[in-house]
Amino acid sequence: MEQIKYRNELKYLCSEQQLRLMEMRIKHLCRPDPHAGADGCYTVRSLYFDDNWNSCYYDNENGVDHREKFRIRFYDDRNDMVTLECKEKRHGKNHKYACSMGREQCEEILRGQFQVPENASPVLNRLFLKYRTQCYRPKVIVEYERTPYLCRVGNVRITFDRNIAASSHVWDFFSPRLAARPMMPEGMQLLEIKYDELFPEYLYHEMQLARLQLTSYSKYYMARRFTADFCI
Repeated sequence: MEQIKYRNELKYLCSEQQLRLMEMRIKHLCRPDPHAGADGCYTVRSLYFDDNWNSCYYDNENGVDHREKFRIRFYDDRNDMVTLECKEKRHGKNHKYACSMGREQCEEILRGQFQVPENASPVLNRLFLKYRTQCYRPKVIVEYERTPYLCRVGNVRITFDRNIAASSHVWDFFSPRLAARPMMPEGMQLLEIKYDELFPEYLYHEMQLARLQLTSYSKYYMARRFTADFCI
């Protein structure tokens, strides 16, 4: 049986000036993600699910130790290449299960016509079970611009997430233009760092992380608050 490997995740709220400075400092230590475009970034659009009782929202708010959330996402305008992900958090660390989905299948879910094909992946079966037994439905869309860097030591992934916005118009998930509200205070962006057992000390000092304040910022949680589509 394959052992599940959980990763560490650090998040910091930063100004645009801080992100630019950090990016300059790590360019000679990390390599750009090969999936990024010529400008080094790509757009991420994610559709998040929750049940009728907003369990994922309140689990996040209450800091429940073992929790999970499902999302469907695509990058840039490549909405024919959709990924279903289940992000599981346990003991402060994260693990992600994922599988590919066709756009047609995703549109069926948006229409409330969720069907699971034969030999479906485990993560799709898990979402289907929650769809049927716990009334999991699409709740909110989050969109942002991401600039990613990789470091082989510690399997580190550093991402600068800018212009984070949210929309409760879930039926517009594939729309070329999404009506969305900015989620961050003006001039603020998000730094995320993911790694296995080790985060290199030289990167820590080069990025001057000691000067920043850790946050438990959740894009899904904040998106639900900003779209105000249910009583909190």
